[in-house]
Parts: sequence; structure tokens; C-alpha cells
Amino acid sequence: MRILLLSTITFLSSISFAQLPKGLAPHERDLMQNHFKNIKLGDRTITTAPTGNIRTMAEWEEIQTLVITWTGQFDNIQSQIVEASQTECEVLIVCDDSTQVKNTLNNYGVTPTNVSFIEGPYNSIWMRDYGANSMYKNDVDSLFLVDWIYNRPRPKDDTIPNLHADFKGLDLYATLDSPEDLVNTGGNFMVDGFGTAFASELILEENEPGNPYNVSVKTEAEIDQIMNDWMGLTRYIKMPILPYDGIHHIDMHMKLLDEETLLVSKYPDGVADGPQIEANLQYVLSNFNSMYGTPYKVVRITVPPSTGGLYPDNGGYYRTYSNNVFVNKTILLPTYREEYDTTGIRTLQEALPGYNIVPIDVDNQGENLISLSGAIHCITHSIGVEDPLLISHQSLEDTYDTQNDYNVVARVQHRSGISGATLYWKTSLAGAYTPVAMTSIGNNEYSADIPAQNAGTRVYYYVEGNSISGKTQVRPMPAPAGYWDFDVLDVQSINEDETGGLSLMNIYPNPASAITAIPVQLDINQEISIRMLDVSGKLVKEIYQGSAPMGESNYFINAQDYQSGIYFVELTSQRGRSVQKLVIK
Repeated sequence: MRILLLSTITFLSSISFAQLPKGLAPHERDLMQNHFKNIKLGDRTITTAPTGNIRTMAEWEEIQTLVITWTGQFDNIQSQIVEASQTECEVLIVCDDSTQVKNTLNNYGVTPTNVSFIEGPYNSIWMRDYGANSMYKNDVDSLFLVDWIYNRPRPKDDTIPNLHADFKGLDLYATLDSPEDLVNTGGNFMVDGFGTAFASELILEENEPGNPYNVSVKTEAEIDQIMNDWMGLTRYIKMPILPYDGIHHIDMHMKLLDEETLLVSKYPDGVADGPQIEANLQYVLSNFNSMYGTPYKVVRITVPPSTGGLYPDNGGYYRTYSNNVFVNKTILLPTYREEYDTTGIRTLQEALPGYNIVPIDVDNQGENLISLSGAIHCITHSIGVEDPLLISHQSLEDTYDTQNDYNVVARVQHRSGISGATLYWKTSLAGAYTPVAMTSIGNNEYSADIPAQNAGTRVYYYVEGNSISGKTQVRPMPAPAGYWDFDVLDVQSINEDETGGLSLMNIYPNPASAITAIPVQLDINQEISIRMLDVSGKLVKEIYQGSAPMGESNYFINAQDYQSGIYFVELTSQRGRSVQKLVIK
């Protein structure tokens, strides 16, 4: 993709990958200006934006290849990545000597059965930052790659996206020419697959006046337009950088688990980057909804400290569980110590049932990858499949409705067309799924109903799509072992023993017609969510989400904003749930 002058390559050949991602080495700073002036193009590189309707692939979509660079410094970690991933897809390794890598894998007890090699140059292990992104035209057709200007002067790393493109026979688009000469990094990019991406404000800093990359100055609006033209983004959400995260990459503290769910690191109150993460999260929740037009769901995952209890504000490494990676039905999870890892693994298992979660220690003395401010997501990237069968569905929420069927709508697409879609549901994990043919309702959407259930029932379900060409895909991808689920609730069953020290007190006035008070009583300070639901369990209003103090506090709605009828106000935290019925006149 990008090949520098021979003299520059020779000079930089001794760069150590260990200097990334924490920062530039002194000689790299000196070379920065000349480096970007001397960029040359690879044979497959296109420097004009792709045309037509384009879409950036989300990480949980089906991939054909996981790509890594084998540096010989983290053999155990990378052997575990190969072992876990090669059963899901091809693993493509850039390395000096493929025979040596094969011998190393065998020494770690890994037989390479679905592994390909490119013997080529490299500078560093940080594939996420310099690897290219998988893209599709017309949502599910014409796979190609898009790459930005890498924010380090590492000429050998610059060539790797072109090696991948050549190996796979894919077009490679690159933002090299002014005024679209965009500097960006893969660790600071999370996308939902439908036009929304998240990043820290590092993307603004790296393209602002005085940037060290010799690229044209760009406003935020100009950056947004470039990302729209090259990546198909219609919304680019940026948050302030974190004070103790030296690389400012979003993958060190946040990850999209699906189209509407954010996995967010959780520090003890007031510790390290905890306050800024909380402020950033509230900014997102207050200003943006998911692609479905509803508030983002949030899964919190606890950050582990050092063995001495230190966090980044006191010299501890930036340990993170959010720096994990999807490999089809497997998730590669960086791990640290058992007492924290157990909780981290359980958090992901509950959020993503059915996925094979593979823990990989990145914190041991022999191979301490996390000490370099990176983990598993940082050293991997992926290439999507040529013919994705795309399924997207907003999972059903818990409901109080025991009378009406539960409607499931899913978007199902394939380039050959869809021959049929099926909803599978059951009410016991030990039971068999009941199939229901889904009906096309237009705009690539399919619909089917799950019959109404009695209060106290938990429903498990998934969606299958079949293409005209004969391909079959399910969502969630690990189905039938994986599933979405929801509970049919009974408001009468909520009592003080179940609410874990939180109580939604009597709403007043009730029935309501104007300003209405929602009193909350808590036994300790805690994170809460207050939502207003209709009788079917559908979200009507996210009244509040965030920290709440011990004792009694009040929250308010204006009943005039809602249609007359019966609603439920639901208070939840990690410790329990409390529900009150609300009648609006």
C-alpha cells in the first residue's frame, strides 16, 4: 500500500515494535515530516474515494480471515490466538520466516491447520492500528478494504495492508491525497455496521493545525465528510480523551458488542480514568440513540488493578477487558488474574451467551503485552467474508404483556437475495426450538411472532436466514447455542426482598396528567436506570441512567407528553429491580 524510499526503509529497519502504542521514539519524531512526504503507492492502492452505497463491517459480523503480524516477541500469546481462531476462520500471518513460525506453533502444541503465511517486512505487532478495514458496496456485495494514514513512521508496517490486498485479490482504498489525507488509527475506531462509529477526540488532534504528520488541516466537519465518503459513516461520535490513557484509543475502555450495546470499563469511584469515562458515557447516552432509535444499552466490565492494587493514575498498567476481539463464534479475551478474570468472563458470558470465550493472559512476566498499553484487539485485525448474509435485529425487551404475541422483526440480506428466514424460539434451555417461518415485510425485513406467554416465563430465540445461492447464517452467530432472551414479568411479584436495597416509592400524582414525581429510595450510592415502558414492555422513555445517591431522590416526567393509558415505571440496578404502575389520564 505505502512503500517508502529505500534510504528511509533502511534507516528505520531497526525500529522496535515495543515503542508502540505508547508513543513515538525520538528518532521517529525527527523523521515524521519526511516520512509522510515520501509515501509511495502499492500496486492495488486507489486514492479516490469508493463510489456508491458503502458500508463498514462491524466486528461481530462473519469474517474469512484473522490477520496478525508475527514478531517473535509474544510467541505464547500469538500461538493461543492461532489455536483458538483457526477453527473459526483462516489465520493469515505476516512474518520473516514461515517455517520458523510453524516450528514455534508446534512447540506450543498448536498444529497449524488453517493458517496461511506472507513472508514480508514489518516493524511492529500492532496490526489493529495499521491494518485496513473491511467494507462492502450495497451493504452485502463487493468486499474491499479501506486504509488511513498510519500515525507512526513505520514503513514496513505501511506495506502490510497492500500485502493483504494482494493475497486476497481485493481493492485497497487509501486516504493519502490532500485534502482527504486522513490520519487515523484502528484502535480508535468502533463501528456498528450501519453508519455509526465511535472514537476519542484523538482523530481531531491528529488532523488539526500543527499536526506532526504533514497532512492537510481539517475541521471536524471535514473529517466527518471524509469518513462518510470513504467509510459510509453517517454519524461519527467523538469523546474527550482520557487523562491516564497515553494512547487515547477507544478500544482500551469501550467496545460495541452489537448494534445497540456498549461494553464500558468500570473503575472504582473517582479512580484513574473512571470519572472521564463516566462523563463520556453520559454524553453519549444523553445525545445519541442506537440505530434503532432507542437508548444504547450499557454493560459495565470491572477493570483489574495491579497485584499491588495500583491503577493507571498510580503507576499501574492500563489493564482492560474491552480490548477483546470477535472471531466469528469465538471471543479472544485478554486476562490478568483469576480473581478479576472470573468476573470479566462471566460479564461477557451473560452479555453474549453461546460465544466461546477464550482467555489469553497478557500480563505474565514472560510476555507482558499489556505493559506496552495494548492487548488482544490491538494485535489483530480481520477481513470479512466475500458474501456476507447480514442479519440485524433489535432484541426484545422484558415485557409485562401476557396477552399479545411478541413480534420479531429482522433485517436479512444477501447479494443473491433471500429465499427465506426462520424464527426459532423456546421457553426452556433444555427444550427444543420451535421454528416459525418469517414473512417478508419489505425493505429487507422479515417478521414473525412468538406466542404470548404466562408471567414468569423466559423466552429464548434466534433468527436464521437462507440465501437464494444456498448460504445459511444465524444471528446471534453461535445459535442455537447462542440466543437472545427476554422475561415475561409479573408486576405483582416484585417485593422488597427482590429489590436489593432499592425501591421505587409511590409515584405521585397517579393517575397523572402533568408534572409527575418518581421517588427513589436507595440504601447505598449506586448506578441506576429508570425507564417508562408501555404494557407490552416497549421502552417509551429513558427517564434516567447514571449514578444516584443513597437515600431518597426524585425524578420527574411531564405526563402531558404521553398518550393516555397504563404504563410501568421500572427502576433497575445491578442489585435488583422495582416496578410501579403509572396511569396517565
